[in-house]
Amino acid sequence: MRIVFVHPNYHSGGAEIAGSWPPAWVAYLTGSLRRAGYDDIHFIDAMTNDIDDDALRARLAELAPDVIGVTAITPSIYVAERALQIGKEVVPGAIGILGGVHATFMYRQVLSEAPWIDVIVRGEGEEILVNLINAIHAGDYPANRKQIKGIAYRDGSEIVATLPASTVKDLDGIDPDWTILEWEKYIYVPLGVRVAIPNMARGCPFTCSFCSQWKFWRDYRVRDPLKVVDEIERLVNEHDVGFFILADEEPTINRKKFIQFCEELIARGLPDKVKWGINTRVTDIYRDRELLGLYRRAGLVHVSLGTEAAAQLKLDVFNKETKVEENKEAIRLLREADIFVEAQFIVGLDNETPQTLEETYQMAWDWQPDLANWAMYTPWPFTPLYQEISDQVEVFDFSKYNFVTPIMKPKAMDRAELLDGVMKNYRRFYMKKALFHYPWRGTGFRRRYLLGCLKAFAKAGFARTFYDLGKVGYWGPQSKKKVDFHFDAARAIAPEQAADWEAAADRAAKAQERRDAIRAQGKARAKDREAVKACGGGSFQMPEDA
Repeated sequence: MRIVFVHPNYHSGGAEIAGSWPPAWVAYLTGSLRRAGYDDIHFIDAMTNDIDDDALRARLAELAPDVIGVTAITPSIYVAERALQIGKEVVPGAIGILGGVHATFMYRQVLSEAPWIDVIVRGEGEEILVNLINAIHAGDYPANRKQIKGIAYRDGSEIVATLPASTVKDLDGIDPDWTILEWEKYIYVPLGVRVAIPNMARGCPFTCSFCSQWKFWRDYRVRDPLKVVDEIERLVNEHDVGFFILADEEPTINRKKFIQFCEELIARGLPDKVKWGINTRVTDIYRDRELLGLYRRAGLVHVSLGTEAAAQLKLDVFNKETKVEENKEAIRLLREADIFVEAQFIVGLDNETPQTLEETYQMAWDWQPDLANWAMYTPWPFTPLYQEISDQVEVFDFSKYNFVTPIMKPKAMDRAELLDGVMKNYRRFYMKKALFHYPWRGTGFRRRYLLGCLKAFAKAGFARTFYDLGKVGYWGPQSKKKVDFHFDAARAIAPEQAADWEAAADRAAKAQERRDAIRAQGKARAKDREAVKACGGGSFQMPEDA
């Protein structure tokens, strides 16, 4: 059986400015399939190699696969659907499979707009995909597909979702096959070295209202730190990786295992060969202030902090469970530990104004992170915050849900003004950093890294790929009136998906009514017990001589 994975060709001018990122998903899925006995596996990285539809068509015709597997985040969903459509046209008998966070939660939408997709994998793919491929290989698909947990498909006019599969409990049993990737293509621009994205933990115990990751991974699980270091050592020795970013939502949650991970890196001498970065929470840095020196000795050089907002009100809206003053202190602690710190701000909610954008800039400059990033709020349609503001969402063109396009329109600004305000923040912050900080602060690695980051920004800026500025026609404040985000107004929420949301909301409302009724009954019974006690049911006894 021949299996071909395709990484869809999507670009938005966001994270790509720092380099070409290896699609780790294909390595993890390939590793699981190889252990199950499937060896005829091929990979087409259409994104990194900028493969257009015609070239993809030719490549699929050449390979003639039995199964075509594609993944998609929300903004890449349409090109992912198109890749599977091309596959169906070229190899009609091939089973087209789609996975990823968007398809997991929006399978009714996807199967409505792309009926040529045979099956959707919902959730973590390793175990579900192996079960699905086993069924296809044994000839049990599609006859017995209802028995496969964690998938969705069309059955005539009906969209069917089987029972959810459990999350992968034995993370240490996962062994990714990194040989499937073309490593010379994946370069981290600031250092000019090969980059990898290994995974130490899955899930997150926090429930930030704008995030979907905690819903996708569900429960929080951590791999054996020694096995993770084994994997990193192979990446360094066998694939010449010089920088990696842990894919975890927050790798420092389990403090004990993170310390063990760092100590093992040091024990094997890996910090001399590879540097690395993480995303984490302000509160963890605050907690680990005495350990930051250890983290730096282990090779940790870049921490991206989800500071999110300069105003406490916004932090509370995002359910961040952090305080503004903690953000500033965490940034100071990281700088003192010689760890580069990147502050992340979310902008573009309905209450955004030129004044609030200015506040985030002033706060960023006061905090003095090495890097700052202003991301447009993107209302993932499967997050709690979306349910609260869904009546304000006007754009359903998911290809623009990429953190760089203003999906939401603030009440006091139009989208072009919002983009211009964000670009103003970037211009001021990095111009001052370039003139007065990066060339003069520190020596050796610190200076080289900061200048490398500046190079990445400059490269994307001159190429007009940063924030998709070239595509939308933004050339500075003078071009605000001519900006066109090219939203596809024909895109809408499919009736099947809307009905599913309404049913879910109705179920949630009824569940809340039941909980409220139970609480009311409990309070009424408590009052009855108090009344009985007042009439002589208490423990007090009258003295005999009374």
